[in-house]
Amino acid sequence: MTLNSIGLDTKKTKALADDLNQLLANFQLYYQNLRGIHWNIKGRAFFDLHVKFEELYTDANLKVDEIAERILTLGATPLHTFEDYTKAAKVPVGKNISKDEKAVELIVESLSELLKIERSILEAAGEANDEGTNSMMSDFITEQEKTVWMMKAWLGETV
Repeated sequence: MTLNSIGLDTKKTKALADDLNQLLANFQLYYQNLRGIHWNIKGRAFFDLHVKFEELYTDANLKVDEIAERILTLGATPLHTFEDYTKAAKVPVGKNISKDEKAVELIVESLSELLKIERSILEAAGEANDEGTNSMMSDFITEQEKTVWMMKAWLGETV
């Protein structure tokens, strides 16, 4: 086993960086979806949702940077083109969404996909003894589970 300069197995960190790049691609699509629904939301819930969507896209933008920096920390190169993002993404693309329920449903669906990827990365990070990635995924998961709960509550649904 070969260790890198931060003490992690190089083969395992390569695999983790690949997984993190998939997460990065999905976060970039999620971010773009949030920008779109922020700009295009209409109706009686406009004022509340417009502010909430801005809060969410600001947070997503920060997470994109954190993910990219973690990929670099592991010795890899983050994806950085829209072509790469669309090839790797599983998050649904939300186009021309202006209705409140459709917008919130898109967020729930997107976060559900992100959570699947993050849980997979969390497991792999544990196996690689990569506490940095593990901690990041734990924090992301905790926040996103709460957001899913809140969005489902707004929709009048349970988790």
